[in-house]
Amino acid sequence: MAMLGIVSMAAQEVYENAVIDNIMARRSVRKYLDKPVEHDKLAAVVKAGINAPSGMNRQPWLVRVVEDQQLIAAVNEVYVKENPEQVKRDPKFKNMFRNAPNLICVCTPAGGGGELDADLLGENMMLAAQSLGLGTCCLGGPVRFLLSNEQCKFFLDRLDIPEDYKLNYIIAIGYPDEQPEAKPRDESKVKYIQ
Repeated sequence: MAMLGIVSMAAQEVYENAVIDNIMARRSVRKYLDKPVEHDKLAAVVKAGINAPSGMNRQPWLVRVVEDQQLIAAVNEVYVKENPEQVKRDPKFKNMFRNAPNLICVCTPAGGGGELDADLLGENMMLAAQSLGLGTCCLGGPVRFLLSNEQCKFFLDRLDIPEDYKLNYIIAIGYPDEQPEAKPRDESKVKYIQ
């Protein structure tokens, strides 16, 4: 155990670096201000995403950025009707996307493949958002709801996803209304082979 403490202390010295500081500061944000993100900031976040590594530079992902507040509100109405008890449990509930004002939808080939590239893309976007003072949360639950509920077809149609692609995950993005603490990380799962 003492050895892990030494490794941790040594690693903290490395964090005096803007990139590493940004990585260490990023948290999943689940409360947002009621303020949409400016288009220019969303574009900067997406540009950072599409510059992530991609095997053989295939870039197999598709990205859809939802800025239309009425579209988010309309699909949220479906969610509220289908999940009234869940909505009642959260007195601050605004929408099924952790109340985020904007969404970044990431798609991958329907036949499989591209998930690793899409994951790298998403992490780049979340770190870029952090550096711009924005909060993010990677969401899977809303994707399952959207794909399993026929009443959400209008939302998916607006995303204009080709038939040979599928919605993989959604990044909620907005101005944070909370500062979550870091959750513990299990350093015992790391081994250095020297």
